[in-house]
Amino acid sequence: MVNVNEGFGSSVLGYPRIGPHRELKRALEAYWRKAITQAELRAVARDIQEQQFYELAATGLTQVPGNTFSFYDHVLDNALLFGAVPSRFAEHRDEMDPLDFYFLMARGRPDLPPLELVRFFGTNYHYRQPELDADTEFSLHPEALLDEWDRAMAADIELRPVVLGPVSLLLLSKAGSVPGESAGFDTIELLDKLLPVYEELFEILARRGSTCIQLDEPCFTAERSAAELAAFERAYDRLSKAPLRPRILVTGQYGDFGEALTILAASGVEAIGLDLASYRIRPEVLAAIPGIRRKRLYAGVISGTNVWRADRYVTLEYLNELAKVCPDLVVSTGTTLLHVPYDVLAEYDIAGNVADRLAFAKQKVGEVVSLAKALTEGPSDKWRKRPGEVHFKQKHAVRQRVYAITPQMREREPYSVRRVAQQERLQLPLVPAATLGSYPQSAEARQARHHLGEGRISYDEYRKRIESEIAATIALQEDIGLDVLVHGEHERNDMIQYFAELLDGFATTHFGWVQVYGSRCVRPPIIYGDVSRPAPMSVEWTTYAQSLTDKPVKGMVTGPVTMVARSFVRQDQPIYETADQVALAVRDEVVDLERAGIGIIQVDEPALRELWPARPEGRAEYLRWAIGAFRLATSGVRPDTQIHTHIPYSGRTEIVEAIEQLDADVTAIVATRSIEWVLKALEEDYASGHGLSHGVGPGVYESRSARIPDIDELDELLTAAAAAVGPERLWANPDGGLKTRHHWQLDPALRNMVAAARRVRRRLTQS
Repeated sequence: MVNVNEGFGSSVLGYPRIGPHRELKRALEAYWRKAITQAELRAVARDIQEQQFYELAATGLTQVPGNTFSFYDHVLDNALLFGAVPSRFAEHRDEMDPLDFYFLMARGRPDLPPLELVRFFGTNYHYRQPELDADTEFSLHPEALLDEWDRAMAADIELRPVVLGPVSLLLLSKAGSVPGESAGFDTIELLDKLLPVYEELFEILARRGSTCIQLDEPCFTAERSAAELAAFERAYDRLSKAPLRPRILVTGQYGDFGEALTILAASGVEAIGLDLASYRIRPEVLAAIPGIRRKRLYAGVISGTNVWRADRYVTLEYLNELAKVCPDLVVSTGTTLLHVPYDVLAEYDIAGNVADRLAFAKQKVGEVVSLAKALTEGPSDKWRKRPGEVHFKQKHAVRQRVYAITPQMREREPYSVRRVAQQERLQLPLVPAATLGSYPQSAEARQARHHLGEGRISYDEYRKRIESEIAATIALQEDIGLDVLVHGEHERNDMIQYFAELLDGFATTHFGWVQVYGSRCVRPPIIYGDVSRPAPMSVEWTTYAQSLTDKPVKGMVTGPVTMVARSFVRQDQPIYETADQVALAVRDEVVDLERAGIGIIQVDEPALRELWPARPEGRAEYLRWAIGAFRLATSGVRPDTQIHTHIPYSGRTEIVEAIEQLDADVTAIVATRSIEWVLKALEEDYASGHGLSHGVGPGVYESRSARIPDIDELDELLTAAAAAVGPERLWANPDGGLKTRHHWQLDPALRNMVAAARRVRRRLTQS
């Protein structure tokens, strides 16, 4: 199954693993609440695995990937495959069932935070970041991989095991579980200890009959240091000389493989996979790389990160040119298909002219097989007639409005003027305590939303249900003592999907689920046409909440960069043009909230870093349009209206400067258990003259964790934050929304945060 003997081969680099109907999500959550046994959970996992390799083999693919299933996260799986257990978890390993121990690292418990959750290469996916230190010892644990291999071989299907490459495994990990714990240690230093364990895996697979193994090295599609590139070269020089091994395929997913491609072409590895959908290298440039003609090229011409059909004529022409350079060619996807939904044919509510342009995972496999066949045999009769062009939906009024944007529309009054006006209007205390938007949703609220969608209740009945949830949330926040309140977002399913459903130019799906991490899934919307806002989207709920209290209630809107980053975006126009269209729609919503009397409006941009180019080329241009889109969305209000945003922090100087250039009055930061380094960075950045000069909420506890911080701990963090950024600019808030928390976790954590903020406030006013 893995050998390509005649013609050109076909393969994909990975496949969705949650099940066509989210079977894994339901089984995981049932297991976690003890509603099913571990045997039942494993049976679901087994069915998903077998359905996948049977289905892929039946499509006509000449190679089927294996070891792509995960109960929670494949990066964590790979760390455990090689025995990389963080020191803070190691003492629990022997006393727990292996699967429960795995979930302990992924999910944590109140007294033991989980591994860090980190976004994976600009996709919707997040991975649990392994923790390594200088004393980490590696050992091989291939039982799950071999079990799947044996089951597939029993069905006469040879899988190509997919394993994270050794250098990327180390680079995706972090040093130690606490900042400063492994001072001066770099995870790449463990490479020579790790490589023998890879060689051990190679030997086991070769003796079992495996002819090819896939090693993913996505870290090398980003900018890498000379030392990291030297480590990469050393790793594959050694692995290619392993005495007993399958053929090695090394893939560079999510962009330009850059210098790594030249290194691999000169090495002894047999095959290289390139993401040609993201970075289309010209055949003549490829031909100039020494040694490339001797390699099998996995030509990733079908995108694994968007949902648009490929132009089969242009793609086939390109493949024919590539085949002249690399005659041993396999048509493939550029990345795993983990990042796209299963099947577009399950969607019954997408307009035909849009649906005709879409390809989800099943359709992308079909594209790969069809292209490989056409490359081998020539185009069939159905290729002879090229289908007519399908134009994306355009609106003259939207385009005219975009063309009429002026620089002044992206500017506000100076911050010094705004700050005085806002303090006079809002009368907030020092270190105001607030949350960042969402609160837990009751089963009744979710049911009401479902019944409204099915037409089983009227909008008036739905509104009354949601208003009762908002009233309860306002009463809770007032009782806790927060200074700025939110309406709780009970009407929203997902922060992106909610607004997408209310904007023209977006299509949403019923079954287009994509895994974010573990059991968490989202349905990314599809931007297929010009974007506009037919009517206000959040004003009704926010003004109702404000009518219940004398304290300010924040309006909550998702920002334009995040709407674009977390959607599948049209490809017929530059992304910055789409971002400006979304920004104008957000601007209309912000202005309407202000007109309705809302004095604080939060425009969230948690995805600002997600579209950050992996290589220096293009970064300045990205920041130009991303900052411009945010400012266009937020600059239509008066000086006394306070604009907040919510952004993950980064040590990169460019990102810190970008946050400053957004010109939000208050920036809430995702610190995620690393607040100490964030505070240190804020202090150093400010001292060096390129830090944040406006209001800052550093995120004093992790909103996704079940852990409840005590008052003394929060007091200490807020005191340090006041020293780092100045007490007059400091806000007390968790680092994210609270939608995933239970009330028994949320209530004491917020009360402790308010108590700590009041302590700090008293000391500051008395000094």
